[in-house]
Amino acid sequence: MKREAFKMYLKPGFEKEYQKRHSEIWPELVKLLKSNGVSDYSIFWDKETNVLYAVQKNDGAGSQDMGDNEIVKKWWDYMADIMAVNPDNSPVSIPLEEVFYME
Repeated sequence: MKREAFKMYLKPGFEKEYQKRHSEIWPELVKLLKSNGVSDYSIFWDKETNVLYAVQKNDGAGSQDMGDNEIVKKWWDYMADIMAVNPDNSPVSIPLEEVFYME
């Protein structure tokens, strides 16, 4: 199982909306992520910078690698108004290098 971390960018003023949308995450998206080996997925918000830090475990492809799936595309479109996104509405996502881990 691989651990992966990345950062994304939340637009100012959308903190509560971001939390709301994730508290109501679509069951079909959760099912898709889990069936593709994504688990232990957390997103943290840095209030000072509006940077979102995500950490997940996966068996190969992580959540940001599923852009060919229609459910993922629909989620990205849904989130595009409150996040920094690429032309295809995927979130601007920058991988983070692990420098320390303690189990």
